[in-house]
Amino acid sequence: MALTERISTPHSSSEERNGGVRGTEQPRTPARKNTRLPRGARRAQLLHAASDVFASQGYHAAGMDEIAERAGVSKPVLYQHFPSKLDLYLAVLQAHVEKLISGVRQALRSTTHNKQRLYAAVMAFFDFVDNDTQGYRLIFQSDALSDPSVQERVEQASEDCIDAVFDLVSHDSGLDPYRARMLAVGLVGVSQVNARYWLEANRPISKSDAVETTVTLAWGGLSHVPYQRSSDEREAEAPSTRASTSTDASPA
Repeated sequence: MALTERISTPHSSSEERNGGVRGTEQPRTPARKNTRLPRGARRAQLLHAASDVFASQGYHAAGMDEIAERAGVSKPVLYQHFPSKLDLYLAVLQAHVEKLISGVRQALRSTTHNKQRLYAAVMAFFDFVDNDTQGYRLIFQSDALSDPSVQERVEQASEDCIDAVFDLVSHDSGLDPYRARMLAVGLVGVSQVNARYWLEANRPISKSDAVETTVTLAWGGLSHVPYQRSSDEREAEAPSTRASTSTDASPA
């Protein structure tokens, strides 16, 4: 609801100076901003406002009136972009899901050194829950999971992360698809669960320590999986190998 305000000034108005009667000015109502935005920019604005409301109030308590007001648009404009509250919620959820998946994929591509790649991937989960608290609530604490479309999208988020890890594990290890996928499911599961526990426990240790602990757990299993060593790993091992060879070759 717009608030009216009376504009007063200690100086006489032009009407008074010209013989007019003071007091005839009307209260001014701030006009709604009708700035036309490109469709993509308007959609992003609506998603941002909706994310704020859904994350703070939950799906069921959130209203389209409040979301429209938060975005500074009329309800008809909101409905032009999203036919229903569920459509809007799914779009907001998708935006956060894509952010999570993008972070994991980027981490997996950041290096060819397997342990460093594992560290980066685990950090991606911790970074997401730490930095995108709205996304965390919408994906992992949603009150709309009773809706099949929401549940499907949340489950697909985990599957997409598993697929990204599976592609690398199967390529680097040469394991059969079933074993490679079991490893991927386990890695994503432990990363996701530990990241959520760390956040819900109010960050009892530093993020880097939490990530290192998770990596230690995961690498303890992965290190026993046969895999193709990357060129980075072979180069890292070369100095110690040469030193060992030199020591063995020295006269007694």
